[in-house]
Formats: sequence, C-alpha cells, structure tokens
Amino acid sequence: MTGISEAHTSQGVDHVAAGLVACLPALNRYVKQSIDRQLPYPKLPERQLALLQYVAEHDGATVHEAAEALRMMPNNVSALVTRLTEAGLLERRQDDTDKRVAHLCVTAKARQRIGEVQNIAAAQLASALRTLTDGDRDALGSALGALEALTRRLRGHSA
Repeated sequence: MTGISEAHTSQGVDHVAAGLVACLPALNRYVKQSIDRQLPYPKLPERQLALLQYVAEHDGATVHEAAEALRMMPNNVSALVTRLTEAGLLERRQDDTDKRVAHLCVTAKARQRIGEVQNIAAAQLASALRTLTDGDRDALGSALGALEALTRRLRGHSA
C-alpha cells in the first residue's frame, strides 16, 4: 500500500510542478507587459531591475552580497550600481569601519517607482481576480502561504 501512496503523491507533486511551470511564467509575462504599458518612463533593463529589487529588499547590502545573491560577477554589479546611481535610483554609502566597502540603498525616487510598479501589478491582478468565481479566488487566497513557502525554499536552494 505504501508504494501506491508514494506513487500517487509523486504524480501529484509532478502534476503541480508542471502546472506551476506552465502558469507562473505566463502570469509574470502578462503582469510585466501591463506594467510596461502603463509606466510613464522607460523600463529598466532586466539586470538593473533585479539589482534594484534586491537592494530594496536588502537595504545596506554590499556589491559583493548583491553579486552573490544575483549570481553575477561583482564587477558587473558595480557597473549596474554606477548606472542606477547616475539615474538617481541607488546610493552608495561608505562603510563606517572599512572605507573600501560601500553599502547600497535605494533612493526615495526608486521607492516611489517600486511602489508604482507594485500598484500597477496589483491592480492588474485584482482586475483579473474579479472575473474569477468565488471558489477560484478562495483557492488562490488559500494557496498564497504555500506559494510564499515555496518561494523561500527555492531561494534557499539557489544560494
């Protein structure tokens, strides 16, 4: 009986994994397209955006920490920091004890833009959610905790 149960569970996991692989990129693509259409300024290149999002979540991170987390070379991250600093979206703050180390912080301008992007994405998703049945909305709401846990687990494995 254990073999049948394990096989059923494995097939269930494989089915859910395949469904997420199919749905999540499409969902992300639609949301990004909506954001791109509604922003009043040019979209940042993907790597700059990734760095900006990382620093927004890890205020005070160093170039080395960001490079490691984003799986990029430190010199490439430094170049991105320079571009984002010139654009007024990032600041470098010198470390108090080691003057060779700079801590990265997003600017008020960057926080405003991040908020605008989040508002556009939330509005787009809310609009789509309103077209679903109550049951589908409830199921998605119930799945949020599990999706957040899955995201944390994947972040931990990619390190």
